[in-house]
Parts: sequence; C-alpha cells; structure tokens
Amino acid sequence: MTCHIDYQAPDGLLDGKIVLISGASAGIGRAAAMSYARHGATVILLGRSVSRLEGVYDAIEAMGAPQPAIFPLNLESATSQDYRAVAAKLEKEFGRLDGLLHNASILGERVAVEAYDPELWAKVMQVNFTATLGLTQVLLPLLERSASASVIFTSSSVGRRGRANWGAYSTSKFATEGLMQILADEHQGSAIRFNSLNPGATRTAMRQSAYPDEDPRVLRTPEEIMPTYLWLMGPDSETVSGQAFDAQPPKR
Repeated sequence: MTCHIDYQAPDGLLDGKIVLISGASAGIGRAAAMSYARHGATVILLGRSVSRLEGVYDAIEAMGAPQPAIFPLNLESATSQDYRAVAAKLEKEFGRLDGLLHNASILGERVAVEAYDPELWAKVMQVNFTATLGLTQVLLPLLERSASASVIFTSSSVGRRGRANWGAYSTSKFATEGLMQILADEHQGSAIRFNSLNPGATRTAMRQSAYPDEDPRVLRTPEEIMPTYLWLMGPDSETVSGQAFDAQPPKR
C-alpha cells in the first residue's frame, strides 16, 4: 500500500510517546529518529556504534526535542540475554514502550544461492530476522502497557517477491513479513498493531552497496520518505494491523 506517502503529520503527532529505533545511527534509522523526536517522541536509539548514536543524540537535543536515550547493542552478536537486558533497562527507565521500528539490516552479498557463503547467510539472518524476533519477544510486555502501540518491520520489494542473487537478504525479509503477519493475527483486538514497510529505493549506504553503479542523486533521501513512517507510528493508523506498506510510489 502506498496511500500514505504524502501524509502531513501534525507537529505534536507523537507527543508523550516512547519509541525505540534499531539501526538508529545512520540512514533511514537516523532520519526516523530525528523525525519522531521532532514530532514529540522520546526516542531510544539502538545501534552498535556509540559515537554515531551520540551524534544523533546531539542533533536531537540541539533541536529542542525530548531528551533521547542511547542503548548500544551489536545485533550481529546479540544473544537472548542481551535482549532481556535491553528490556529490563527500558522497563526501569521508562516503564512502557509505545513504538518499535525494526530498521537495522545488513545486505550480505548479491550472488546466486549456490555460491552464497553459509556463514555470511547466517549473519544476515541473525541481524535482519533473528535479532528482530528476539527484541520483539522481550519488548512485547512493555508494548502491552501502552494505550496504543505500533511495531513497524522494515521490509523490501525482494521480501515480497523473490529475485535472483538476493539470497539471504530476500529470505530474511520474507521471514520478517511472515513474523509481522503472525504477530498481527496473535494480537487481534489488542492495543498493539504490527505492520511492515518497504522504504523503496533510498539514498543510503546499503543501497549504494547493492547498486554501486547507480547515481544516488536520482534517489529520494531518507528524510523524504518519512511521511509513511510517521503515519504508521502515529494515532491515524491505530486501526491498521497486519498490512504491508510502501514508503514510495511504485516505479512506472
């Protein structure tokens, strides 16, 4: 669905909301953190690079938004114990969670399945899917304390239709779509909604790695695709769950 790509978010859309963003140090994650904070949310910045997270933290403070928080975590090596530690710290500091944007992902390599390195495949699945699952499991009790909570899973066009040479990345996104649908079905009638969002072709480092010959200037910036991110996190999407959205119109 692309019906909310031109959403005009009111200034206080997320006032009082507590939102965690994984992969918040750069690209789409950074843009989402800034956008959510600008619209009133207290954002929790989760990522592996403390110095880059601190840069986002400083930028949010500089614009006078609610004070953010930094939760360092390397999803490549994270264990169930690490996820539980994040949840315990969140509970102690905030008591609940109103939003969760699963943004962190790695590309892996673009080769045929038969040539794919199994260890790299496992690493892509760990970051893109297993960590998403682990974090969601431990954070559900905190999300259940919210009057209205939104969980957004970052998907991809290759997570909705398989494409040659996209191997582990594509598989991880198919798994993510399935997890979103299962959770939405399990939580029908609850205050938590679960949806997926395909950012589309965006000017990020990952996109540059996937398409090294592409001119990034022809792509939308992360900031330009924020309307759907805001709509899905805010109250105007409260009745929507189990759906797959696109942040950009389809290519003609």
